[in-house]
Amino acid sequence: MNRSTKARDTLAVTAALDRSEPLAQMLALLRRSRMLFDDIDSLLPETLRADVRPGSLDGAQWTLLASHGAAAAKLRQLLPQLLHCLQGRGREVTSIRVRVQPRGEPHS
Repeated sequence: MNRSTKARDTLAVTAALDRSEPLAQMLALLRRSRMLFDDIDSLLPETLRADVRPGSLDGAQWTLLASHGAAAAKLRQLLPQLLHCLQGRGREVTSIRVRVQPRGEPHS
């Protein structure tokens, strides 16, 4: 698949998502989760960044996904600092949950 075909397909999917109310809401949550992750990314140690990714957002509770138990343990130590950062930026997050989910496994 060439680059222009891929870009056109991406635009078509995005347009379809925007036209469907449930899918548009899901996309908005995904974007918000990614925005939250971008806010805290600089606080993560370099050695941890590759093992953490944004997860689901359920109201004011956000989930971070760690690729293994050691990463989850370190991430849990950082939660107060991460939550303070988000709240200091006016983000409406009251708690952060950490789940271990090796890469390649579906979100739940």
